[in-house]
Amino acid sequence: MSRQGGLRMTAHTARPPWYRGLMAQVVIAMVLGVAVGFAFPGFAADLKIVGDLFLALIKAGVAPLVFFTVVMGIASAGDLKKASRLGFVALVYFEVVSTVALLLGLVAANLFGVGKGAGRLSPGADAAQAPSAGEGEHGVTAFIRDIVPDNFVGAFSSGQLLQVVVVAVLFGVGLLALKPHMQERVNSGLEVVSEAFFAFVNVVMKLAPIGAFGAIAYSVGTSGSAMLLALAELVLQYWLVVAVFVFGVLGLICLLAGFNIWRILRYVRVEMTLVLGTASSEAALPGLLKKLTRAGCSKQSVGLVVPTGYAFNLDGTSLYLSICTLFVANAYGIPMGLPEQLGLLLIMLLTSKGAATVSGGTFVVFASTVAATGDLPIEGTAVLFGVYRFMSMATAFCNTFGNVVATFVLAKWCKEMDVDTVRRALADPDAFLAEPEPEREPETETEPRPDNTAVPVPSTAK
Repeated sequence: MSRQGGLRMTAHTARPPWYRGLMAQVVIAMVLGVAVGFAFPGFAADLKIVGDLFLALIKAGVAPLVFFTVVMGIASAGDLKKASRLGFVALVYFEVVSTVALLLGLVAANLFGVGKGAGRLSPGADAAQAPSAGEGEHGVTAFIRDIVPDNFVGAFSSGQLLQVVVVAVLFGVGLLALKPHMQERVNSGLEVVSEAFFAFVNVVMKLAPIGAFGAIAYSVGTSGSAMLLALAELVLQYWLVVAVFVFGVLGLICLLAGFNIWRILRYVRVEMTLVLGTASSEAALPGLLKKLTRAGCSKQSVGLVVPTGYAFNLDGTSLYLSICTLFVANAYGIPMGLPEQLGLLLIMLLTSKGAATVSGGTFVVFASTVAATGDLPIEGTAVLFGVYRFMSMATAFCNTFGNVVATFVLAKWCKEMDVDTVRRALADPDAFLAEPEPEREPETETEPRPDNTAVPVPSTAK
């Protein structure tokens, strides 16, 4: 009897082979992508479509998921005052941390002297290759105009996540104004549709190794060894600054909030590996929404902090903008003293909020920032285009992990957290995630009696 019980326990707790895990498959795909990129650069360049298709499928489900998550996060608050408090604290946190990231990037760029060893470029060179700033002019008026969609459906088709957040917040606030019984009916419907979109994204995520393989192979095959060697110093310096920010600044924030940053990183390691492989924050969003809620953060905190952070808390983008903008200035011999850099800081505080979370969005905003200065040549952005892919992996990692940390920290500060569940989740993530998800208690409904009184019966009795 005990032997059989022991056998059953061993079979139940046995872990699947390592190569069946999504993280291992993505890492293997990345290594193969690098090898193919160097060995067959021509073929690797044609694999861009593989990565693009995977990101397109992810993007198809992200906007609806953000909408439902924000709406349900506000609705779970129960009243507008509670939701407003969490939202206000989150926005203040985002602005402070993003400003610290911009300042750190400027300080590091000055210490490293980025761009000074690249040779003196003259405006006009590489102009044909420069990406168009096009819609990149940013200002207070333009920023406000761009975050408000002209119609409800347009917010989802525009590709601007910030518009979806605005619509979702307004919809959630309107939902709180409904009568309680109406709120319950709408919430139950939204939850069902949200689960359907999660199921859709889970199917797409099984293609993640293929998408990561195509994206890495393309970036290595098109950049080539010559371009990698020419800008290797900048890439290494940038990765170093990102590491300092993640483990220094975010590590200090975690310490002050009572968390261990290494345990948080271990808990979301699968999603962070996927971000590195695809260089896109959106690839990890569906998984993070479920994991953070399961870890003990309330639905309200996850629903408000994570999607809003994807628009306002882009720490990696802030680092990229400050370092690369000074690189262009130094490469063209344009002096940037303290007054000019303070003005640049104010510009980047606005432009960094307009960055898309998909791969390539940060570079478009970078071109917009350079154009907005009025002093730096827009064609200078083409100098960095060859190594953008290698820098964007660090950018996306920093953006995503910054929002993970923000969710844990803000949920604790605002008392929107099950502390015991969080402690178990971070202590042993593998064992915690292997546990079956807790089942919701069945809702009760009422059945009329012959005397017109109502008696509660389980909904499963139907």
